[in-house]
Amino acid sequence: MPMRTRWVGFVALAFVGTMTSVAAEETDVRTGHAAYGDWRTDAPGGRRKITPADLPAPLASEAVSNPSFLFPRLSGAIPEAPADFSVSLFAQGLDQPRGIRIAPNGDIFVAESEAGQVRVLRSKDGAVTAKTSKIFASGLTWSFGIALYPPGANPRYLYVAATDRVVRYRYRVGDMTADGPEEVVVGSLPNDGGHWTRDIAFSPDGRTMYVSVGSASNVAEGLDIIRGPELAAFAQSHPVGVSWGPERDRADVLAFDPEGHGKHVYATGIRNCSGLAVQPATGLLWCATNERDLLGDDLPPDYVTRVKQGGFYGWPWYYIGDHEDPRHVGERPDLSGKVVTPDILLQTHSAPLSIAFYEGAQFPEDYKGEAFVALHGSWNRAKRTGYKVVRLRFKNDEPTGDYEDFLTGFVTNDSGVWGRPVGVAVAKDGALLVTDDGGGAVWRVAYKATRTAERSP
Repeated sequence: MPMRTRWVGFVALAFVGTMTSVAAEETDVRTGHAAYGDWRTDAPGGRRKITPADLPAPLASEAVSNPSFLFPRLSGAIPEAPADFSVSLFAQGLDQPRGIRIAPNGDIFVAESEAGQVRVLRSKDGAVTAKTSKIFASGLTWSFGIALYPPGANPRYLYVAATDRVVRYRYRVGDMTADGPEEVVVGSLPNDGGHWTRDIAFSPDGRTMYVSVGSASNVAEGLDIIRGPELAAFAQSHPVGVSWGPERDRADVLAFDPEGHGKHVYATGIRNCSGLAVQPATGLLWCATNERDLLGDDLPPDYVTRVKQGGFYGWPWYYIGDHEDPRHVGERPDLSGKVVTPDILLQTHSAPLSIAFYEGAQFPEDYKGEAFVALHGSWNRAKRTGYKVVRLRFKNDEPTGDYEDFLTGFVTNDSGVWGRPVGVAVAKDGALLVTDDGGGAVWRVAYKATRTAERSP
């Protein structure tokens, strides 16, 4: 996902393409070459599993630029969810809604990134539309990540990760405006171009604050090459796989205490971890990652993975394990065999931006403990992909590697889309909320429409 680039073109909708979709049975998992499709094969229930063995050779297809136009949403158009689920337009008219978090009382905090603010939405449990909307905080630089601290039923602060810093506001459950001015927690994050999203999460015990920082470039094109004794000395005194120069403190997950002290690099080589989440059942940190570009339509896959402390995930020298990037051949032989292979590989250029684990009571039991990921969509693939929400499959709290289409239908035709999913969160009543920065909206997905307390007019 490129820095601050919104590939949009508000143009008159000349035609609406026929949205053909191929539904898949629950047990029909597309693997190998079949797992690499495009938007025409997307439909709720369609399953894929991509493994490192399925990767094509670099530049097996031409690297392309294929930005999508953003068309107006036609009246009555809604995303498509699985049978027995209903979809409603929960809120609209927002300014590039992205990160989303739920307060203990059910209030919904949404980062409106372009406006540099955080909005709070309120509604009754089961309501299909938001009834109250207020600006909680403003004056931020590209707000994105939101977290409540300490974790649990009685948070005292609301933290916001902006491009250049992390701030917090005093908070009591039920507040719809900030209780006092912002307090700067981390005064400086790298912000000299490149990926601008910064997400934030806390460890279950509240002692560690994780902050993700994306790379300044596609594949460290401006990084000076160091070799021999200089490289050996650097590697010995720094975390495995950490970058330097313009990529210092980038393409990684940083860790601090809740006051912003004790900064250290938690994991490295993660090109753009746009979405962070802590798995409730295990307490492990997870990351939704945008991988590098310009190696072809199907290389390398984006991914979602557990983030191991001290783990190195390859960027920029390797990808998906020990696959050496052809643009950095021979530069880091010392890192061979030290690359962590991600847990779940996603279709290349899908642009995953957020992850949320389902711990609600509304969806069927087999959703419990699984995760949803919002895919913002491709701008650099000949055949468009992404623009949907997928469900990651787990067994005994371990990822199976499979993922399944859950919310689709945002693509209009080969040229454009009417929505772009970004953030996912589980509402207090168990519904799934999805932010759509293309449509300026929040969508609500509920199980069995007859259970909703209110209906849209």
